[in-house]
Amino acid sequence: RRGRSHLQLRSQAGCFRFVLKRRKTCFCKSNECRFVSVLAGGWHKLPKLINFFPREAKISSKRSAGVCGTPRECPAHEISFYIHSGAANVVPAAICVQNKLVLGTALNNAGGGINIVILNGKTGEVLKTDHYDTYSGDVKPFIELLKSIETGSIVIMASYDEASTKLNDELKNLIAELGSSHIHSLGYRDNWVFIGGKGVTGKSTFEKHMKSDSATNKYDGWPEMIGLEGCVPKYLE
Repeated sequence: RRGRSHLQLRSQAGCFRFVLKRRKTCFCKSNECRFVSVLAGGWHKLPKLINFFPREAKISSKRSAGVCGTPRECPAHEISFYIHSGAANVVPAAICVQNKLVLGTALNNAGGGINIVILNGKTGEVLKTDHYDTYSGDVKPFIELLKSIETGSIVIMASYDEASTKLNDELKNLIAELGSSHIHSLGYRDNWVFIGGKGVTGKSTFEKHMKSDSATNKYDGWPEMIGLEGCVPKYLE
């Protein structure tokens, strides 16, 4: 329905290899594998909250060390996270919180479109995991969910396959209100990962967007997988 990928998924030496027109890319535990990650810093304030995210952004490239990346210990007032978008229409998105997978293939709760995890911003408790088909599905339930999110919640999103087709203005505005700078420019088969918060002012820098471009795409019709990892401060009253 979204076009067939010319990728073949193979298991080799404990990793996944994608074979595309004689080009190979590996995502695995091996030191030879590459995964792009961004440790980003913050935006502005939630009500009654100073520095919901750090003001200075830090960018780093790290190698993946398992489904949730390299285990990360954060201070008691912060929550560790690890996110990656999908890879073409072969490998779904994944979201980890406190070094634990909460959305992904192994849990059978990831899917095409936009994947979402909602956290209690005070405790880090996972309140909701789901995915919404924003390519050909009914987006009304997604709109209703976004409207129902309580102030102080942390919202994590990641795209898989095609996530932009059914993103109407109402959806885009609701996601922008969570702090997204890129949702209004999300295009066909772009990759996108994001952490936002209900009740924030300003824009999040916990966000990464890669355009699908036939001249630069890593796969036949899709850009490379992208990711974010780091520590996000809890909501403090």
